[in-house]
Amino acid sequence: MDGIASDVAVGVKRSSDELLSGSLYNSPNSSVTANGNDSKKLRVEDSMESPPSRVIHIRKLPNEVSETEVIALGLPFGKVTNILMLKGKNQAFLELGTEEAAVTMVNYYTAVTPQVRNVPVFIQYSNHKELKTDSALNQRAQAVLQAVSAVQEGGSPSSDTAGESVLTPAPSPVLRIIIDNMFYPVTLDVLQQIFSKFGTVMKIITFTKNNQFQALLQFSDPVNAQQAKLSLDGQNIYNSCCTLRIDFSKLVNLNVKYNNDKSRDYTRPELPAGDGQPPVDPSVAAALSKDSTSLLGAISPLSAAAAAAAAAGRVALSGHSGPGGVLLVSNLNEEMVTPQSLFTLFGVYGDVQRVKILYNKKDSALIQMSDGNQAQLAMSHLNGQKMYGKIIRVTLSKHQTVQLPREGLDDQGLTKDFTSSPLHRFKKPGSKNFQNIFPPSATLHLSNIPENVTEDDLRLLFSNSSGTVKAFKFFQDRKMALLQMATVEEAIQALIDLHNYDMGRGHRLRVSFSKSTI
Repeated sequence: MDGIASDVAVGVKRSSDELLSGSLYNSPNSSVTANGNDSKKLRVEDSMESPPSRVIHIRKLPNEVSETEVIALGLPFGKVTNILMLKGKNQAFLELGTEEAAVTMVNYYTAVTPQVRNVPVFIQYSNHKELKTDSALNQRAQAVLQAVSAVQEGGSPSSDTAGESVLTPAPSPVLRIIIDNMFYPVTLDVLQQIFSKFGTVMKIITFTKNNQFQALLQFSDPVNAQQAKLSLDGQNIYNSCCTLRIDFSKLVNLNVKYNNDKSRDYTRPELPAGDGQPPVDPSVAAALSKDSTSLLGAISPLSAAAAAAAAAGRVALSGHSGPGGVLLVSNLNEEMVTPQSLFTLFGVYGDVQRVKILYNKKDSALIQMSDGNQAQLAMSHLNGQKMYGKIIRVTLSKHQTVQLPREGLDDQGLTKDFTSSPLHRFKKPGSKNFQNIFPPSATLHLSNIPENVTEDDLRLLFSNSSGTVKAFKFFQDRKMALLQMATVEEAIQALIDLHNYDMGRGHRLRVSFSKSTI
């Protein structure tokens, strides 16, 4: 472990000149064995030894790896703000926009081995809190980063120097997907699991053309489609087979008539199955995709987003998955957490039916969502986030439902049934809320604001609740606004405290996460 330990020596300060020289680190091969288990053990230990930082150190990269491929490792977790490639060392540093995003990234890759070009890579926190790079030495990397940032923000790249055709503005939220070398079956549910890591998947249509399995997949936002294409095109779903070939479709909206194993509209669960097929409920969907998701878990995934499906597959293999939408949330702050606070936070990603804080383990809770898709969505967005000062863990539970306490039994208010709650965001089919599901961010979207409420009123309300209000902007009609907190954790706290807050005159404040910045 000597070579590894030298990489993560806590408290050793080095200058930015040393950082640029690439001479900080001993050979990454010094203590890594060919044994896969040992490698995984080292990778997990590495990430835990250094304190969290928004700068991520990536080692054992394959030769000739591109900046775009390295950036793609961080894209699903938030904005990438800087990159430094040490090609002679097969290493790179990636700086994310926030420490929370970096924590989510490291937690995710602790459970699922990251791979670039089919090669496992090692990810850990850097001792550096930010990257200071010489723009002259790092010109190409900065050009690629600038182009990716423009795409993430929905704009156009301002420079052609990146030389990456994939970074042109996204023309459509619809992707056309062709599966080459399809040795194992790929189902609609497998595609949904893989692509939902990059944003809200609204519709999927699968079909066979020219003896090839193909799919059309629609995101809620073209930027999500762009990020998925950037990360997944050319990757294999399973080892050495089922290669994804991804292009933008000429269509901008899919018209799905039936919900079955060939097509699905996740915003309209009431659609008929059609063609005499039985409706696809979550249990049937789980059965249809059982073989595929198990394979995803058993065989190493080859991309960041395929890992999302792999995580689900590993859960299935270990007996913790089921057709229901029940989540196990652990490492909660037991002094602060309540069923209502969990209902409000997880309700951003689906309609929470029941919540049970475990009687003998009050830092853990079971949360029952409306279906498995909502559970997957909540898990992908909330695992690794901070709630009441603690980083929460979210996994699929083996339970099919959350049981209510027997009548007359006092469980100290630890279990609550929200089935008939008027606060469900997604009970109306085709609701616009389906198109506005975003990862936790420091910027909140406020709506249903009474006309007599001022900017100062809202700033005071949110600063009293959870921290520092950094920026504020009313929409033109003043019924909606964007409000930016200092951190993602503060924004999560504000949403829990103030969603459905009574503003007077029958107005209940609506709070959700925003993809925008002020």
